Amino acid sequence: MTSVSELIQAPHSEDRPVRGRGHGWVVIAQQECRDLWVGGRGPMLAFAFSILLSCITYLAATNQVLNFLEQREAVNLALQVAMAVGVLVTLIVSADTISGERERGTLETLLLTPVSRRGIVVGKMAGALSLWLACWVVSVPYIWALGRGVSVVGEALLLGLLVGTLLAAALASVGTLISALSNSNKVSVSVSLLVLVALTAPTQLPTGLARTWVGDALVRINPVGSALHYVSSVLVRGYNWSQDLSYLAAPLLTAVLAGGVLLIASPRIVRLTGGVSQG
Repeated sequence: MTSVSELIQAPHSEDRPVRGRGHGWVVIAQQECRDLWVGGRGPMLAFAFSILLSCITYLAATNQVLNFLEQREAVNLALQVAMAVGVLVTLIVSADTISGERERGTLETLLLTPVSRRGIVVGKMAGALSLWLACWVVSVPYIWALGRGVSVVGEALLLGLLVGTLLAAALASVGTLISALSNSNKVSVSVSLLVLVALTAPTQLPTGLARTWVGDALVRINPVGSALHYVSSVLVRGYNWSQDLSYLAAPLLTAVLAGGVLLIASPRIVRLTGGVSQG
């Protein structure tokens, strides 16, 4: 299997993938996954995630009145926690992608490989998304335990996978963009956390305000709030998947815009110092 250290032996090309060894972004993604999972960060975060989800599942299971509606609400609660925390850790990991390489002094070596800077960005984002997929896998037995007996488990798991992956891709793009523009890893992680707080705060709106047009507008423009609202509409209110699809516009636009900026600007912003190159 090709590694980054082996790629540095080959001639460098900014825009050409590694020929004969698969696309360059795949090599970067494989290296990122090894660093994340073999290095220990991934298993530690997944274990902490499982502890949190165990507590939520226990509280939901012991306090619910055993009827159809309450089970759906318990499943919705567990799934929303899984999605929120899963995309949180994805954002934090992606915030370390470029700025972390700068601080560790390994970005120069990475830039010498025959992988385009767009390939580096895509590979690192794919590695960060592996953490979200792991969180989804961890959530499967908890969702099943809360939803057994009603026909909601399969729908909840598929809904969480699709909507959660879209949301994780959006925040991974934002985190990677912040990381590329930041001069230090501390700044990158801090800014990413502030972005996450700003996105999650509107989800705690008072019930009265949330039902007004102002509250609805705040939810719709917020990728986290709109994605969670869509999941609740399907699982709790029993809406069809085609209803309220407009609530997925915010995470989709975030993924497209942040990802598009990364792909277009990566030759200028993926460099040894943070910020946008003037040359």
